[in-house]
Amino acid sequence: MRIRALAALVACAALLTGCPGAGDGDGEQEGRSPFTGESVADASAPVLAVKIDNVAAARPQTGLGRADIVYVEQVESGLTRLLAVYSSDLPPTVGPVRSARESDIELLRQFGEPALAYSGAQSKLVPVLEASPLHLMPPGEAPGAYSRSADRSAPHNMYLDPRAALREAPDGVSGASDIGFRFGAAPRGGRADTEESVRFPGVRYDFIWSAEYDRWLVSIDGQEATTADNDRLGAPTVVVQRVVVRDSRFKDSGGSVSPYSETVGSGEATVLRGGRAYQARWSRPSAESGTEFTTPEGDPVNFAEGQVWVVLAPR
Repeated sequence: MRIRALAALVACAALLTGCPGAGDGDGEQEGRSPFTGESVADASAPVLAVKIDNVAAARPQTGLGRADIVYVEQVESGLTRLLAVYSSDLPPTVGPVRSARESDIELLRQFGEPALAYSGAQSKLVPVLEASPLHLMPPGEAPGAYSRSADRSAPHNMYLDPRAALREAPDGVSGASDIGFRFGAAPRGGRADTEESVRFPGVRYDFIWSAEYDRWLVSIDGQEATTADNDRLGAPTVVVQRVVVRDSRFKDSGGSVSPYSETVGSGEATVLRGGRAYQARWSRPSAESGTEFTTPEGDPVNFAEGQVWVVLAPR
């Protein structure tokens, strides 16, 4: 396998076309997902984002390992929720599904007009969501796509059938397209790194490089993160994107102000791949623009092929 992989890389270097990171570099290479860089049956399949619970009572999650991208977002009490983006691979079930937040709108605009599955939203936020270009898929809009599990207590027991959700979605859901990710050979330099920690006010994430699994394994508050099938959660590329986290206009049912993670603008980032950490800058000039990650010198920072985790960490 390693010999074949080396031969493929040599061929890429010779031809400079048709390989990850080669060609015109526009992030939309024929037959490859713009979200993972992997060869897929349909590189422009519809985009479905799912808001997923991440408190201890919600773990282990279902279907998270098959997402193209996993975003980590801060919510009330300094805790986090996950926003999983699916296009190239739809698992039978995803969850537990939880409620949307205002910052989801801005974050998802770079995907065009994707479908968003969520359990509900604060009443004053509902008209803001409805005014957005997102295709909203809460249980009331897609009742056949949701179910409750008897194995867990509410509100940590709502699950989604992604295929059913997309069947019930209206016409016009955007397909996968370039959002700024680039895939290919690792950047030069970087520092050797096998463990990186990211702290939110109420939770800590550890990303530990595993040469055996060829990815960064996820731990949360010192506990190994797994799927419902008992597989370790992890990704070949983890991006720690430092953003402004401020108060939003809305509060949760308990009266706590919901945080808003600003994903339009620019700032510092750390890209983890292959047991090394790379200093980077992120830039997104508008909500409709993709997010570019570059070296301090301005060159693109290539990701490894496969699932990408993006941690929207407070500056």
